[in-house]
Amino acid sequence: MGVRSVDANRRLLPRLRPAKRWHPPGRSRKILGVSEPDASSIQAVRVDRWLWAARFFKTRALASAACVAGHVKLDGTSVKAAKLLRVGQRLDVLTPGGRRLVEVAKLLERRVGAPLAQTLYVDHTPPPPPREVEPMLGQRDRGAGRPDKRERRQLRRLRGR
Repeated sequence: MGVRSVDANRRLLPRLRPAKRWHPPGRSRKILGVSEPDASSIQAVRVDRWLWAARFFKTRALASAACVAGHVKLDGTSVKAAKLLRVGQRLDVLTPGGRRLVEVAKLLERRVGAPLAQTLYVDHTPPPPPREVEPMLGQRDRGAGRPDKRERRQLRRLRGR
């Protein structure tokens, strides 16, 4: 009863975690000497990484999946996610918001805010066609009740059914 095993003693001691690096509040990482690579020094970037950084897709996995599915074309040919992208190349991208035609203006590997992301490319997407407004057919006055048999037939003929 007097001697405990080594395992029993370990359970009684608190677990120690490695100390986290402390940053003073209000200081950016750049001030502290932790810097990102300069955007002008980057020569080429992976297509999936650039699409994610330019905010065409919410995650890098979605950008990679779009490349695999053939939804990303570089200068007219489908590309894999690992293809290197350079300034001046044109991309045809099918995003969840629709088809986008863009020309690469800057290269970045890290995701940035939306205003900065828009400076990474020149958008050549044509404006969407105007929406056709359907005339409101069969609109009934409020409180008129349900249509009777004759009115239902008239509505059916009017709608072309």
